[in-house]
Amino acid sequence: MSTDTFDPHEPEDETGGAEVYDFATGARIPADTEPYTDDETDEDFDDQPEDEDEDGEDLPGVFALAWAAVKTMVTHPHTVAAIRQGAYVTGGVSVLTRNAWESRTTAVHTRMIRACVARGDHEGALEWEQRARQFRADRHERRLALLFAPIHIARAVLISALIGAGVLLVIGILLAYGAHNAHEVVAPFVAVVTAVRFAAALVKALWLTALVTSGAALLAGLWRTGRARASMPGWLATAGDGEVDLEIDETTIAGALKALNIKQINDYFKQGLPLQYLVTARAEGRGTRAVFRLPSGVTAEKISKRRADLATGLYRAAKEVWPTTGSEAGIVDLWVADKGALAEGAGPYPLLADGSVDVFKGVPFGKTLRGDALTAPLLERNSITGGMPGQGKSSAARVIMAGAALDPTAELRIYVPDSNFDFEAFAPRCSEYVMGAEDEKIEEILHGLRGLHAEVQRRGKLLIKYEEPSVTRRLASANVGLHPLFVLLEEAHVAIQHPKYGKEISQLLIDIVKLGRKRAVHVLVSTQAPTKDSMPRDVTRNCSNGIAFAVGDHVANDALLGQGAYSAGHRATELIPGVDKGVAVVKGFTGERSDIVQVYFLDISKKNDQVTPIIKRSLAEIESLGLTVPGTGPRPEAEPVDAIDPLGDIAKVLAGESKMGTAEVIRRLITLNPGAYKDWTNRDLTRVLAEHDAEPYKSNGRMVVSAEPVYRALADREDKSGEPDGA
Repeated sequence: MSTDTFDPHEPEDETGGAEVYDFATGARIPADTEPYTDDETDEDFDDQPEDEDEDGEDLPGVFALAWAAVKTMVTHPHTVAAIRQGAYVTGGVSVLTRNAWESRTTAVHTRMIRACVARGDHEGALEWEQRARQFRADRHERRLALLFAPIHIARAVLISALIGAGVLLVIGILLAYGAHNAHEVVAPFVAVVTAVRFAAALVKALWLTALVTSGAALLAGLWRTGRARASMPGWLATAGDGEVDLEIDETTIAGALKALNIKQINDYFKQGLPLQYLVTARAEGRGTRAVFRLPSGVTAEKISKRRADLATGLYRAAKEVWPTTGSEAGIVDLWVADKGALAEGAGPYPLLADGSVDVFKGVPFGKTLRGDALTAPLLERNSITGGMPGQGKSSAARVIMAGAALDPTAELRIYVPDSNFDFEAFAPRCSEYVMGAEDEKIEEILHGLRGLHAEVQRRGKLLIKYEEPSVTRRLASANVGLHPLFVLLEEAHVAIQHPKYGKEISQLLIDIVKLGRKRAVHVLVSTQAPTKDSMPRDVTRNCSNGIAFAVGDHVANDALLGQGAYSAGHRATELIPGVDKGVAVVKGFTGERSDIVQVYFLDISKKNDQVTPIIKRSLAEIESLGLTVPGTGPRPEAEPVDAIDPLGDIAKVLAGESKMGTAEVIRRLITLNPGAYKDWTNRDLTRVLAEHDAEPYKSNGRMVVSAEPVYRALADREDKSGEPDGA
């Protein structure tokens, strides 16, 4: 039959011959069957499923579609959001009910008694038991008073009514006497009745509005309370509502800890015990701080390692939650940023457009998480910065050197034993700038450090001349060769581990950081790998400023932040690479053992070069003062490092002795040449003697130096040079 004509007797396709709507996905699916035609016979239906009813409908399929539609509607984000708003109201009711219950019962006292018993505080338990006893006695008195309250109220109402009637009667008599009209006696009573009728009419007119308004206010209050303090079911609390925020208090902190699903914490809360707070949740800077003790068997480090999980329970990003170890292993010092408060980082560098620096007062460095500006102290200090690649160590070095550049009296020397562009913009401001990984570049760095070592010795003699223990601002500005000198060794491990020059670079670096501090020489060492092989311990020990970005282990952590920092809870290992980029744990900047800092960022990209304008401004200020870039003019003559002869001097102090204790040798060396040997230790003595196979040895329980190998080494050197050394 033709499909172009309509046959009223032709069976109609139940799907319309087109498509089916899937309620689960919202998609339209093409029909699986062709329209029924007269050409089909009853035999064609023999293969139809037996579970269809007489109308040919598949009942399980209908139920599946209905279930999918219901599920889609119930789980839709708008539906979940609507349920959540209602749950806030319910939660508010729950919170207020719980508060009312606890205020009228001894529930709080019981919980505190259990907590005191759990931590062994029996004196505290007895005190809370006494408080509970007193509370019950006071409550009993209040309940007895309530029993007699109706009698007292009735008596008060009767007396008040009689007094009121008497007052009205007196007023009426006075009115009648004054008006000479006896009817005025009841006038006050009529006025009171009129006032009562007016009040009743007013209430009748406004009661509905007042009821709706008060109801709305009550719901709003319950919603706010529930949103801030109630614990929502997980499927509601994680619905992806990015605007949801929580008030950080003891309740929300406890809820976040429960969500970590740590057995000891769960068991502790199941007993109804509260956390012991050393510092209750309170606003601090851009967030909230709390210090609390964890249940037995749980360390603060364990919580720190799950910082991201804890953050989800507090509705915060991972970088907004900072649990660190407190004064004990089981004490958590928690700081939670206000939502979104850390998004801008440290903000723009404060000296980007104008301003100068006095390095004796420090340079801008960044902001603490609490939002306080932090200054890096530099004079009489050395600094070390390190961390995993790409976390901000070079950026931190740029910030410090940019601050130093803005002091017109400061000299800058930068050594980069690698091919990178990070400090190229500083070159015009530097008296020495070396960049490159080639052997000749490493050799240039070596020569630069030799010159710096000689400069340190020269400055020591100048301090003796001016009778000052250390460089002051007055001396630094007097143009006598004691201006502040800032030296950056970027990627220091590359130079220190160089097969040919690394050993001497390492020793020079040790001497400079030991001696240069009081002589206005600040050394900044930047490295990815602060290990014993890549960074001498005497360097890390003498860097009072430590700047640690995310590091991989406790060894690197303690190299940057000081021995024992990791075990004391000062851990850059808790920083998350990538997430905490630009965030560092620093030591030596404030009176605190460590601070967590968002470091300022200075861009060096071609499109947004922020360093070059600072350097140009610095050069312009130096020129305006009629000065040259410090360190670029003729340098004063300095005694070369090689002018002293340690081996020859040791031979001199050993004259007439076959052996001598190392302590006595060092004492005599200092007497011989105080400027050269006053900072010597056994390590320095051993280093020099080991180079000539004459190192000290133990004799009768003490370390001694034998004269024979020293004289032999001098003789060998004389034979090689042909010139006498003079023992």
